[in-house]
Amino acid sequence: MRPMKYHIWTIGCQMNEADSRRLGSALEQLGYTPTDRPESADVLVLNTCVVRQSAEDKCYGRLGSLKSLKRRRPDVILGLMGCLVGVRDPEPLRRRFPWVDVFLPPSDPGPLLDHLADRGLVDEDRALDAALDAALDEAAIACRYRLQAGDLLLPADERERLVSAYVPIVLGCSHACTYCIIPYRRGPERSRPLAEIVAEAEALAAQGVQEITLLGQIVDRYGLDLPDRPSLASLLHRLHEIEELARIRFLTSHPNWMTDDLLDAVAELPRVCEHIEVPVQAGDDEVLARMQRGYTADEYRRLVARIRERIAGVSIATDVIVGFPGETAAQFQRTYDLLAELRLDKAHIARYSPRPQTLAQRRYPDDVPPEEKERRRKALDDLQSEIVGQINARLLGQTVDVLVEGKDARKGRWWGRTRTDKLVYFESEEQDWRGRLAPVRITWTGPWSLIGEIDPGDE
Repeated sequence: MRPMKYHIWTIGCQMNEADSRRLGSALEQLGYTPTDRPESADVLVLNTCVVRQSAEDKCYGRLGSLKSLKRRRPDVILGLMGCLVGVRDPEPLRRRFPWVDVFLPPSDPGPLLDHLADRGLVDEDRALDAALDAALDEAAIACRYRLQAGDLLLPADERERLVSAYVPIVLGCSHACTYCIIPYRRGPERSRPLAEIVAEAEALAAQGVQEITLLGQIVDRYGLDLPDRPSLASLLHRLHEIEELARIRFLTSHPNWMTDDLLDAVAELPRVCEHIEVPVQAGDDEVLARMQRGYTADEYRRLVARIRERIAGVSIATDVIVGFPGETAAQFQRTYDLLAELRLDKAHIARYSPRPQTLAQRRYPDDVPPEEKERRRKALDDLQSEIVGQINARLLGQTVDVLVEGKDARKGRWWGRTRTDKLVYFESEEQDWRGRLAPVRITWTGPWSLIGEIDPGDE
């Protein structure tokens, strides 16, 4: 069989990135090699996102562009993966996009692997020997190929070069915030067994990965659905024993599920970074209630104070949605005032976008005009830019440890992040810094990045 190539186009969240990497691992263990040219791929997969309308529109546009490719090359295998497919019956999508060969639910490459086997496009003996199955959840047990977490193989273009990797630990979500489509597309909350996560982290570390980020829609709820009920704190303690790892992160947290045990683990374990991502979404209690978030603005304030009290030097990131149905100017102002008061290190700000099936889409009219949503988004963005600029300015002249992830080909600068998730650039021609901790003295600060130079005294 001639060498076969694959290409995976990924859009959306970190979970999608992890799913694509796992699919790539499965394909490479079947003998496929990656290509960055979609038109030359034998297997082409779109891993999709529908969290916001703009992302969904991009997916539809990409799907449309592949129709002509399939017409020119009927032998190419086209796969559609991720939240656009979801956990529902794919038959409506099959009728709408007949040029797509196979539909894959989130985190489940099984249907594609089965399709390739049925078409005779894999070496059965090799596949069975490798025991492949890139699926993460019980829904794909019927897949003939099983990949144990410890057998995870990074794609060839990342092997020994990837510094930071995502490791899913909680799949799906059962919380059902009224604006969120994730429970309808990724299914109910399922935690992966602790031993399986550790095996995957060890496999990544053995291939040169220095940093892992544990993923979950509500990552703090890890283990609540498992028989022995391991906690995220206990998982962090176990992963901390992997000596090849330099850093461990986790996201995204929820205010209702952040325990003191978890905060203490972050404070006590040197490999766990003192960075917390905990969305507030709004600063008005009535809006929070309509969002079905389960806490008040004052409870979020107290949580931020508790995090800062228990973790020295912690950085805190948040998410905010502006223009949620019914949000008045006064309610938005409370969100603005909350961010101004708390002075968080990062805020991901999004305009509300109604998503099908969600409670908000069914219950509430989308009554905040688009131009007003944009005005509110920009107001928060400008505020946060000023706040973060001031926070980062405190680092001027200081030396920080930067885990170097790569080199910017255009600017010729190395780049990486601090333990508190600050993006840092620096120049150095002396050695290859990829995958190493660089002592960088900060010479310039801005709201979105820092610039520095190697501190020769600490090198």
